[in-house]
Order: sequence, then structure tokens, then C-alpha cells
Amino acid sequence: MSSVEAVASPCPLDAAIGPDDTGGHRIDIDDPAGFSTRRLCPIRHGYHQHPMMQTQRLAELARSLMKTRQCRFILPGTTDASKFDHRSRPQDGRGIDEVFERIEEPGSWLALYNVQTDPRYRALIWDILGSAGAVLRGSERPGEARGFIFISAPPSVTPFHIDRENNFWLQIRGRKTLNVWDHTDRVTVAARDVEDFIVTRSLENVRLTDALRPRAHVLECGPGDGAYFPSTSPHMTRSEPAWVTPGDGVSISFGVVFYTPLTRRHAYAHAANRMLRRVGIEARMPGECDWLDRAKQPLGMIGMATRRLRGLPVPSGF
Repeated sequence: MSSVEAVASPCPLDAAIGPDDTGGHRIDIDDPAGFSTRRLCPIRHGYHQHPMMQTQRLAELARSLMKTRQCRFILPGTTDASKFDHRSRPQDGRGIDEVFERIEEPGSWLALYNVQTDPRYRALIWDILGSAGAVLRGSERPGEARGFIFISAPPSVTPFHIDRENNFWLQIRGRKTLNVWDHTDRVTVAARDVEDFIVTRSLENVRLTDALRPRAHVLECGPGDGAYFPSTSPHMTRSEPAWVTPGDGVSISFGVVFYTPLTRRHAYAHAANRMLRRVGIEARMPGECDWLDRAKQPLGMIGMATRRLRGLPVPSGF
């Protein structure tokens, strides 16, 4: 998701994260007391019934986002193990209206990136986060949020990758299999590869192999299902045609992603670790020791400031 950068939606000033006005749509967590932003948690939600999540409204949104290159199209022949490569124009030259007219054709795939740039969807994103209630407090309170909507017709995949934000992933329509690996699984994605992604946006060495598949948590999701998973959790999705019936052949999912004070602290710790490794110091991963992450933050801030002075890009999340 994070390969396309845009201004994130800042937390509304003095907004209370709580279920005060959800309009009947909300995130439900079975055990709120046991919820942690540091681990995977299946959820239920009611946003599959929200008017702004219906196909007609999404087509309208896509028309506006095409103008700013926020619609993304996957390359033909992509598998779950492929490099996550997508373009801002369909490879076959179709316009966005034709894309939606033919959206139920097998293998169709369209993503709407950074939908928070539309004020209506920015408000929806904060409604969703607000409905999660008291589980998002203190260092786990969202500071910025973004939204990514994936629309596809099976057989379709979103390849294996990691993101820099925490993610409330909501299945809106159709069915999809979500595979998520623990964000602490260094067999699946090595520490240096996580650092490369956080600091430079590189996914070059983040690759799925058959040996990694059994390590995943597998969630079969239909409308109203979903999951929360932390920043840098490897994940991928697949939708197979077995559930398709005439007039019901599109799968839609919505990733509501956000940064917190904790994700920012960890990002700076990754930047510090990268600097320490260059002088031969093998540093501990962020999240293993809170006081050490805090101590690394000034060094990480110096590292990212140095990147800016050198004219190198600084990704979001810092």
C-alpha cells in the first residue's frame, strides 16, 4: 500500500476516539480488553452495508482519483509470490468507466489509493477508527490515517508484501482469503529487509516462498469479516471463483491504515538500527525493548534528517 505516497489524514483536533456516532456501522472486537495493536486480531464490522462502500459510489470515487493517479492496476499474470508491481493506467488502455463496466470479468483488479484525499472518505476513515473505541488510546491512538480500497474479480490476488502502517482490514463484498504472518517473524522477512522497507521503501527482498506458506495465519473472509494486524506484518490475499454467482462476482476490501506514536518510535528505531549496522553493531529489533527504542529515537531522527539534507526521499511514517 505504502508505495504510493500522499498526504495522510491527520487526526481531527481534539477528536475522541470512541463509538459516539457510528451511524449503525462499527468495528466489533470480541475481547476489547485483550486487544493489542501489536498482534493479529480477527474482527467483525458493519461497513459492508455503508452507502459509500457500494460499487456505484466507488466508481464515482475512482473517476476522481484517476485524475490524480491514485487508481492502481496490477500487471497481468501476477501471482501471490510476484513482486507487488502496479501501474497508474490499465495495461490494455481502458478508461475507468470501461474498467467498471467489465469489473466482473475474471482476473479484473483495481485499487484506489489514499482515498482520504476525498473529504467524504476521510470522514469515513475516522468514523471507522472511532468505532474501534477505547482499544486505540495513548501510544496506540491514531495520529494519521489513510485508506486503500481493493476491487477485483476472482481469480485474483494481491501479492505478498508488508506495509508501514497498522491496518484494520475490512472485507466489504464477495469473499477473499487473507494470509497474515506475525510481524515479528524474522524467518518470513529478515530484520534488514524490514529496515530497508521502513527507511527506503524497498521491497526488493520481501518475497514469498513455498516454505513460508505454513507459517501464515489464514482467515476466510466474507462481507462483515476482517482483521487487525500491526505495521510490517507480511500479508497477501487471494479470491477464488467458487463463491461467484451471476451478479455477484466482485470482491471488495478496505484497508484502513494508521500511524501512532508507537509506529513512529519504531520507525526511528529502524532508522537508528540501519546506522548501527553500518558500523558493525547488530541492534535489537524495534518492539523488543521499549526503553531502548526510546533511546534510539534521537539517532534515528538524525539519520532521517541526514537523508533529507542529501536530497534522498523520506518515506511516510516518520
